[in-house]
Amino acid sequence: MKRVVITGMGLISALGNDVQSAYARLHIYKNAVEKSEDLEQIRGLNAHIVAPVKNFVVPEHYTRKVLRTMGPVSIMAVNATEQALIDAGLLNDEIITSGRTGVAYGSSFGSAGPVLDFYSMVKTHEVGQINSSSYIKIMPQTTAVNISLYFKTTGRLIPSGTACTSGSLAIGYAYEAIKSGAQDIMIAGGAEELDSTQVAVFDTLYATSVKNDTPDKTPSPFDVNRDGLVIGEGAATLVLEEYEHAIARGAKIYAEIVGFGTNTDGTHITQPNKDMMAKCMQLSLESANLAPESIGYIDMHGTGTKHGDMAESLATEIVFGNNTPCSTQKGYVGHTLGACGALESIWAIQMMNDNWFAPTLNLQTPDPECGKLDYIMGEGREIKTDYVMNNNFAFGGINTSLIFKKM
Repeated sequence: MKRVVITGMGLISALGNDVQSAYARLHIYKNAVEKSEDLEQIRGLNAHIVAPVKNFVVPEHYTRKVLRTMGPVSIMAVNATEQALIDAGLLNDEIITSGRTGVAYGSSFGSAGPVLDFYSMVKTHEVGQINSSSYIKIMPQTTAVNISLYFKTTGRLIPSGTACTSGSLAIGYAYEAIKSGAQDIMIAGGAEELDSTQVAVFDTLYATSVKNDTPDKTPSPFDVNRDGLVIGEGAATLVLEEYEHAIARGAKIYAEIVGFGTNTDGTHITQPNKDMMAKCMQLSLESANLAPESIGYIDMHGTGTKHGDMAESLATEIVFGNNTPCSTQKGYVGHTLGACGALESIWAIQMMNDNWFAPTLNLQTPDPECGKLDYIMGEGREIKTDYVMNNNFAFGGINTSLIFKKM
């Protein structure tokens, strides 16, 4: 089996639109959540707060022809990928178009705008704004396909549309594609654009935070006073590469992927199953041939919802006890849905390499109904470790766990 390393990273987030500026914001302990005037205008919607991307400018070299098939989610995905390929020293390299490079990428949904055009046709009986690119912008594989088209990859294409595990599952499948020898390089990650419909999905489930007048205090994952999640947006791309190929070209290496586990609950479409979550973590450990005590930090999913936090923390306690430091970055950027697994993987890797780990923002008093864990609270913590785990969980009972090794 081949070894798989990470040689490039790029992102767009509410904390910043490149890897270094976003990471620097983690050290400030201030979130990017704010009140939305647009959401306030929607009758019956309880949540009026979001974590939007700011100051992102579409690059001038993205021509009108190129943008024709892209909604905002794909534009962010392509730009994060461009950043990552530049970082890896692979932009315009012939291997990208050789068939030895593939794409594994996902989002919970495509772009919502064209959906309204189709709905308008049904209501008005006029075609209206629908054109040949409308479906391309909303289809489940829109991010993966647009990345492939823009960079002209001809290898495997693995779309991942599994809600909140879209990014992490894409990374896991990309890892397996290289590990098996099917590809030398994989572009992997996830993206999500902010839209009121996404807020409404969770609002109707009473899963959104309604601390509309104190956006800096929410979300507060695992806290006894948490009241739900906050929707965010962004995109993150990791360049995965076969180890010997990376060494041969003198690439810098951020980390090695040594473990990946995924499974499904098989019990309920929205209520998480702690036992299967725990099993997923165990699968990841087994694939890495590691004992739980080898993991020095766990990057948790930590949405800030009652049932989600309880199930995840109890599952983590089953596998790790209370000896492994853990936190989540969702207190900073909210829940970025399809992007979160990729964003959090990048931050977990950066923190591991810096021997410093950010706290869970707004976590002051852990809920006694949650697992008894070593939550990082208040300020960041210096930890030296060779292994970190990143866990994500999604509607449909889809669970993922990734393990990264310091190089």
